[in-house]
Amino acid sequence: MKLPIDDKKFIFLLSAVTIVVILEILSIIGIHIPMPYGPFIFAAFIIGIGHAVLINGIKAIFKLKFSSINLLMTIAVVAAFYLGEYPEAAVVIVLYVLGERLEDIGLENSKSALDQLVNIAPKTAFVKSENKNIPVNKVAVGTIIQVKPGEMIPLDGKIVSGETTVDEAAITGEPIPKDKRPGDILFAGTLNKNGFVEMETTTLSIDTTFAKIIRLTFEAAASRSDTQKFIQRFSKFYTPTIIALAVLVFAVPVFVLHLDFDLWLKQAITLLVIACPCALVISTPVAIYAAIGNASAKGALVKGGKYIEAMAQVKAIALDKTRTITYGTPIVSDVFPLNGTAREELLACTAGTELFSEHPLAQAIVTASKAEGFEPHKAEGFKSIMGKGAIAKCLVCEDETVYVGKLEFIREYHEVTEEAEKIVEQLASQGKTSVVVSFGKGVAGIIGLTDAIKPDSIAAIKELQALNIELIMLTGDSEKAAHYVANTVGIKKVFGGLLPENKSEKMGALLKKYGSVAMVGDGINDAPALALSTVGIAMGAAGSDTAIETANIALMNDKLSLIPFLIRLSKKTLSRIKTNTIGAIAVKVLFIALAFLGYSNLVFAIAADVGVTLVVILLSLNLMKFENK
Repeated sequence: MKLPIDDKKFIFLLSAVTIVVILEILSIIGIHIPMPYGPFIFAAFIIGIGHAVLINGIKAIFKLKFSSINLLMTIAVVAAFYLGEYPEAAVVIVLYVLGERLEDIGLENSKSALDQLVNIAPKTAFVKSENKNIPVNKVAVGTIIQVKPGEMIPLDGKIVSGETTVDEAAITGEPIPKDKRPGDILFAGTLNKNGFVEMETTTLSIDTTFAKIIRLTFEAAASRSDTQKFIQRFSKFYTPTIIALAVLVFAVPVFVLHLDFDLWLKQAITLLVIACPCALVISTPVAIYAAIGNASAKGALVKGGKYIEAMAQVKAIALDKTRTITYGTPIVSDVFPLNGTAREELLACTAGTELFSEHPLAQAIVTASKAEGFEPHKAEGFKSIMGKGAIAKCLVCEDETVYVGKLEFIREYHEVTEEAEKIVEQLASQGKTSVVVSFGKGVAGIIGLTDAIKPDSIAAIKELQALNIELIMLTGDSEKAAHYVANTVGIKKVFGGLLPENKSEKMGALLKKYGSVAMVGDGINDAPALALSTVGIAMGAAGSDTAIETANIALMNDKLSLIPFLIRLSKKTLSRIKTNTIGAIAVKVLFIALAFLGYSNLVFAIAADVGVTLVVILLSLNLMKFENK
């Protein structure tokens, strides 16, 4: 099997490093390549391996670009060669090039999770009408395409025929495949596991959720964090300062104190080499890329390194209720049969009437009836009264007229007992919606509905509180519903009945109080607050244009538990960057001090610099393995 060209180059580089290091060790113990061959052999290594560094260094001289690291290396190599330290000159250049290549490998590995997105993207789609594969960029919206088992889904769309199981890990980070039936949404870049399906496309290839993830993820990689910007600014001042110090280390002992010329030239060269800020410059980008790659693999699209840093500084988080803490779809939570009505009769008869309605509450009652094994009764004469309720005639229950709706609606037709009123008040105090049912002779029963809380919401909120994050609920829902959900999940500060502009005003006040505040919402009516917050986080962003475009972090699944994970990952990333930076600076300070004292060694200095760079890369890449515990 042939190795890729880049792998071959790296193996060649490693071989060259090994040979040069062995020759240096032999030189130290007194075994030298005989003259005049030595200089030519080492010059071949220097030019063959380090030609790019030398060329860039020479260019930097002509451009008077004293901030160039390549200039430092060129000066060091030329000076070492002048001193007759041929093995040292070769070791300097090959180890430096190895360090640079290790940096590249570090960045490539930390970007691998992002690159995989591009690699798995399907390039063609099998169009039914043409009975052949067509490039995805030529498939129009509304086209029927076929997807076989084991194939990647090429475009966003919905199933028109067939059933299957789809692995959506590339979009949502969810490891468990989802069952899909006609009418269900499919995302480009996901894997059709086991069924043949036909689907109607709903977007062009450039507008798919998958395409947006790829585009925004790479934009995130290009967006530098504040730490990266600082270190780049720092290195521009740092390099000229080191050159000036090296001149002092050489000039003062030689021209002022009249000490040995070659010894102090060697110390100055050593100072130049060890001072190259390789590990310092690479410590932040590798760590940031690794963190972004880890988050992407878990289903969190982070739009830049600065948001990784910002998440570590967050003091408070404002959360929307609907579709963030809750599912945003009603379910039947309570059933109260009254006046001798059986539970089956209440649910089945009500469901028979609600079959004609597309209202979410109506569909929830139909679903609950079927789930309990009660087939909805057949009905006719359905009539909807806007904002109040509905009437229909049940064909199973002796042609009874069924009234379904609000308490006030039922009161228009029948007497309402005190017991029924108390049940409605009780459900209202819990933030639940009441559907009152009558079969023509008083209230037959009351059905309570609520917005179901997501299973991981309570655990996620406890995790956030354990991280000393202040939690505030901002919701457009009623105060009672907001307080009921907040009490259930453990949030103390609640603001209900807010319009989008009210949420934005509250966010402004929270920013003044806490300084750094994240906002979590569904990216639609929460857009103003998301934009104003320090970090805007959109829930369930898969398929939502608004969420992906508005938020700084888009959670492709509906898992609130990803937020405490992102905070821990961000804190770990900043901690790792600080550790890397302190370690790199400590090694440099040590060897710079030794150079000033005249005890530094060129080979050890280079080995230490490359060693620190390698350690920094490995520690940073380890962030890819950071888990959501």
